[in-house]
Amino acid sequence: MEKKAGKEEAVELLGKTVENKQIIFKGYIEGIPEETDMELRIGKKLQLEKVPKGSGFTGWEEYSLIYKTEQLRKIQADDIPLSYHVGLLGMPGFTAYAGFYEVCTPKRGEYVFVSAASGAVGQLVGQLAKLHGCYVVGSAGSKQKVDILKDKLGFDGSFNYKEEADLDKALKSHFPEGIDIYFDNIGGSMLDAALINMRINGRIAICGMVSQQSFSDRQGIHNLIQLITKRVKMQGFLQSDYLHLFPRFLEDVTSLCKEGKITYLEDMNEGLESGPSAFVGLFSGKNIGKQVIRVAHN
Repeated sequence: MEKKAGKEEAVELLGKTVENKQIIFKGYIEGIPEETDMELRIGKKLQLEKVPKGSGFTGWEEYSLIYKTEQLRKIQADDIPLSYHVGLLGMPGFTAYAGFYEVCTPKRGEYVFVSAASGAVGQLVGQLAKLHGCYVVGSAGSKQKVDILKDKLGFDGSFNYKEEADLDKALKSHFPEGIDIYFDNIGGSMLDAALINMRINGRIAICGMVSQQSFSDRQGIHNLIQLITKRVKMQGFLQSDYLHLFPRFLEDVTSLCKEGKITYLEDMNEGLESGPSAFVGLFSGKNIGKQVIRVAHN
């Protein structure tokens, strides 16, 4: 969740007690959530003492009382949009950076496939791969997203996985010589198809499993023998495993952004009230790029 407060507004609110709107889940959810699973409530009143700019995890609410400030990252004044600090320069961006460079260990000229490539993580993975001198193809779930991958983000190729009856055939058409690196954001049948198409000594970074949305109806993977015959390395990871690299990431990606070498897409919704519909839209691929809820304007 992104929280913004303008300077004049912040000064006016200091020392005042305010009502706090919150989005909460009504109960346990199995499978894909619906808007009716959430509701907007007025939480406990808060007295505001400081309104700093920072980035970190909070509740879905207008104001948050932070007890452990070391868990947040203070944002320095810059000309980069504030919202980028919850996307490009935040956890999604760092996930892409650490996963691609540390898990995938890319080499110039390698063949890279990225699933969910128009999302908050995938779009940066693809662009980092291109900057590294790789051939990059991404998959997405609509014609609009597929076009964006090539026209705006600079991917060499892209395809709509929803229109492909045979994912193995689709991958072979884009990678006739096989895949060196697969950055996996969805798991399931796409991972199975990618395994068949991996090259010897290929690497698979397991970043997400968005296709496995139900705890009671999980899909199995059938082509794991490819890990043996092709000596493929498949590794799951969390960005928190690489926090020692965060300063370097921030410096590198900030520079690339300011130099215009990276394009970052956001899907901005206005107001806390839009939270439930925006969240539900993530599971149907409604958003393009990083989904952000703007609570207030700066």
